[in-house]
Amino acid sequence: MLQLIRLMLVFGSVFFAMAAHAAWPERAVTVMVPFTAGGITDVLARLVSERLQDALKQPFVVENVPGAAGIIAAERVLRAPPDGYTLLFTPIFQITMAPFTNNVTFDPVKDFKPVAPVGASPFVITVGASVPANTLAEFIAYVKQQPGMVTYGSAGSGSLTHVASAAFLKSAGLEMIHVPYRGLGQAFTDLLAGHVAMVSVTPVELKPYLGSRKVKPLAVTSATRSKQLPDVPTVGETIKSPPVVTYNGLLAPGRVPQDIVDLLAREIVAAEMSPEFQERLVSVGVDPVIATPAEFAKIIAADTERWRDTVRDLNLKPQ
Repeated sequence: MLQLIRLMLVFGSVFFAMAAHAAWPERAVTVMVPFTAGGITDVLARLVSERLQDALKQPFVVENVPGAAGIIAAERVLRAPPDGYTLLFTPIFQITMAPFTNNVTFDPVKDFKPVAPVGASPFVITVGASVPANTLAEFIAYVKQQPGMVTYGSAGSGSLTHVASAAFLKSAGLEMIHVPYRGLGQAFTDLLAGHVAMVSVTPVELKPYLGSRKVKPLAVTSATRSKQLPDVPTVGETIKSPPVVTYNGLLAPGRVPQDIVDLLAREIVAAEMSPEFQERLVSVGVDPVIATPAEFAKIIAADTERWRDTVRDLNLKPQ
């Protein structure tokens, strides 16, 4: 209840501030997603866009712009006119990690305006059906028997799926061959086909296959067990390893008027407070996250500092 009152006070002034942009949006809004269709970010972007379209009576069109671990989409959004008609829906990792793993032209804190987070999710260390391991400990032993021979896939070099896997490998003292793809969907497809042995996936990718024998989820990368996968242990239950969790949310270019940002944030918060929308988020495999733009900005700033340290520890170099 206190959170509800606080959010109402924060967004209460939006109606007055919107006077300068009373007609916004007057046309379709493009929501860019830095991955191919079908992954967790794409699914959440479409859920949010659907709600914004209903609330604001204009189309919110999701455009998938994969490549360069999310950097292509981020830079396209920043080059767009700062009028609120081009937005970015992304795991915040894609912008907070980018300056440390790639040569980019943006600052994740200064060049984007946080609108609202939507959901949080861990990654799941997952192996294919043909891998002779049913627990994380067995998989570690299997890889150690053939160092530098077993493959793992990711959504691209420097992506969160790459870093989540790299953090696990370093903690476990493993040497594997990295196979980067242009999206997590492609990596997961090759996992199912047996072309790679391991991928760090989200519960979204796993959900259709839970209970089948096509994949084996061995451990989640969060500090505690996931509500989505209560029977899957954490990596930390087997070895000491830093937790990795992804927050997905909506961002705008840094020069977009604050009243437009506040309007979008207010509508997203209203959606997330509805039981129906919360159920939809849980059904696709994420935990709802409700925050104001200012609170989201603090999450992004803290995440930027965290990945600065992680990149140094993992010795990842800019691409």
